Amino acid sequence: MTKEVNPESTSRAAAYALWMKAPNPMVTFFKTFDVTNLVRVHQKRKLKFHMLLDYCIGKAAAPIDEFYMLPVGDKLIQYDSIAINTIVKNRVGEINSCDILFDADLDQYNEQYLKYTAQVAESCQDRDLSNDSMVIGTSAIINTEIDGAVGMNSGIFNNPFIIWGRYRKKWFRYYLTLSFQFHHTQMDGAHAGAFLTNLQQAIGSI
Repeated sequence: MTKEVNPESTSRAAAYALWMKAPNPMVTFFKTFDVTNLVRVHQKRKLKFHMLLDYCIGKAAAPIDEFYMLPVGDKLIQYDSIAINTIVKNRVGEINSCDILFDADLDQYNEQYLKYTAQVAESCQDRDLSNDSMVIGTSAIINTEIDGAVGMNSGIFNNPFIIWGRYRKKWFRYYLTLSFQFHHTQMDGAHAGAFLTNLQQAIGSI
């Protein structure tokens, strides 16, 4: 469920006034994560690494109120759920977008992930939940290691966006650098920092 809210009645009133008309309201943080536990769970349980990371992203975002509000056009929209977007290679070798509703139950989330990414790959049609959920975008560049990437400020899509490449092995640990882009109207640096802290905790405890 979504609804338009009056910015003045929210904690984002000052940010709305400052950043909605800014020529570039997007902010990008870079952080390197220890993903050793995620790699081990991936290998031991035969679960997709990408699915596990998407799940951890949802788990890290879920307790932060700011993730449930998003500037859309000139409006501030409030949501009651979060979805994670993943890019799917379809049956003809092109790509499609697939939104997966976050579920705190890992097995349930995995079931959704496998079901809907397979459907999108076969149908070559995007699965879009943006009318019902605040969607966190992701993009994995898994054929190379990258130090980070800055997303595009399109002025159309203001959703948080996370990009990563291939994880690195150093001694007996695995590391992955992520870039996290967000609209300053939606959250401040402190909220983004809390999300990144939550994400490392989720990765380490899954």
